[in-house]
Amino acid sequence: MEVESKEQETETAEITLRLLDPSDLDDLLELLTDEEVVKWCSWDTFTSKESAMNYIIGFALPHPFFRAICMKNKVVGSITVSPFKGNDSCRAELGYVVASKYWGKGVATKAVEMVAATIFVEWPHLERLEALADVENPGSQRVLEKAGFKKEGVMRKYCLLKGKPRDMVMFSLISSDQQVNYGISD
Repeated sequence: MEVESKEQETETAEITLRLLDPSDLDDLLELLTDEEVVKWCSWDTFTSKESAMNYIIGFALPHPFFRAICMKNKVVGSITVSPFKGNDSCRAELGYVVASKYWGKGVATKAVEMVAATIFVEWPHLERLEALADVENPGSQRVLEKAGFKKEGVMRKYCLLKGKPRDMVMFSLISSDQQVNYGISD
């Protein structure tokens, strides 16, 4: 068990976050066609390099905070922070996906921790970072709990996933929580 833990630590130490580049197309397409990943996402499986390139150009590059999750510079997932506007501009929503062959290895948890450790500094107006996980996706819920997010409750029939209403678990991290969890001080 301890050997596995040290192995996992070594793997997660190699995780980096960076801007997505059009040269990441093949790695990204592998992620976007992963049926296990797509079943938890609002989007359907991508079917061509052209649709993946359109995603990079039309969504990823202009997004205010879209980062590729990389291991040894290979894209294995992505993580986003989407700000709300107007009276809700003090909060943002975190989203992430990781290729299924990397599930259970601490990759998503490490990426979420990395973003949580810096987003309140990068966006000083931000007070709350929230994330939703499907009630039937315990893996994603564990990621958020391990990264220090607080479970707030179940939002019944909160959104449509593949055309069906889904119950979602709401998690949050508040700027003052983040300072305690990650040792960042004013």
